[in-house]
Amino acid sequence: MPAPEHMHAAYVESLGGVDAIRYGLLPVPRCGPGDVLLRVEAVAVDNVDTFVRSGRFRTEVTFPFVIGRDVVGTVVDRGADVTAPNIGDRVWCNSLGHDGRQGPTSEYTTAPVERVYSLPAGVDPVVAVAVAHPAATAHLALYTHAGLRAVDTVFVAGGAGHVGSALTAMAARSGASVLASARAQDHEWCRSAGAAQVFDYAAPDLLEQLRAAAPNGVDVLVDTSGRLYLSDALELLALRGRIVVMAGMDRKLECRAGDLYPRDRSLLGFAISNATTDELAEAARHVTTLLADGVLRPRHIEELPLSAAGEAHRRLEAGEARGTRLVLRPDN
Repeated sequence: MPAPEHMHAAYVESLGGVDAIRYGLLPVPRCGPGDVLLRVEAVAVDNVDTFVRSGRFRTEVTFPFVIGRDVVGTVVDRGADVTAPNIGDRVWCNSLGHDGRQGPTSEYTTAPVERVYSLPAGVDPVVAVAVAHPAATAHLALYTHAGLRAVDTVFVAGGAGHVGSALTAMAARSGASVLASARAQDHEWCRSAGAAQVFDYAAPDLLEQLRAAAPNGVDVLVDTSGRLYLSDALELLALRGRIVVMAGMDRKLECRAGDLYPRDRSLLGFAISNATTDELAEAARHVTTLLADGVLRPRHIEELPLSAAGEAHRRLEAGEARGTRLVLRPDN
């Protein structure tokens, strides 16, 4: 069935707070030569969505701007240069809503074909969209930037979060020994994801516990919490250890140069929005495999209608969605 002329969408006409979000009718986008048009099935709500909408994360935006980033949908049309996927195929994308691309919080959305990935048969689209962004982020952190090896010891600070859970599952699947920190009530979840040992992130002797658990040092330390002090993290590192920073945007990091370069240690920062299409495609292949194998799973999902996009952003910014992935679905 051909797409209609108009669709319901959540969008903004200027950058700003949650109150800037509107829900109403917009024209259905048309495919460029290298695009596919998707009938949207599910859209995840990510922190980066709020950063782009508010202007905190500066990127090219054309108004009206449809918010969001991650989507699962069915191909209903494709541009003249597109030979795959086919119309009727179910696909996913986790890099819309940035660098001039419109977001997918709408009934239909277009996506460049090089950013679209096939969804394995039998995978729940809601589960897929819930794990797509955290899992791709985890892949880039561990493999693209930190060069994870099977012999490595990995410490995930914030192991119970969405990205932390994906980091733990991926690193453990690769054969690494995984240590994680979390609240006491989240320890069992971290262990179920693959952590060999889990520690209370608020314990006054956390550093001592970690040093005892990894007497030769930690090879890869990923801080998803934005709470770990750099000086403490450096104390834990092995020779040529790598710290990956991906949280705590306003946090000031300080260390002695002598704690870094004499032991070939590295401090790496990255944002998934900077990933190339090749890096995203490599991450997507890994994520798709783990989805098909049932390795990646969200802890808790709450489904909301597209019309509740503003409420979803409000809850995320207020910290009311901790441990829950908010997924928006078309109202009808």
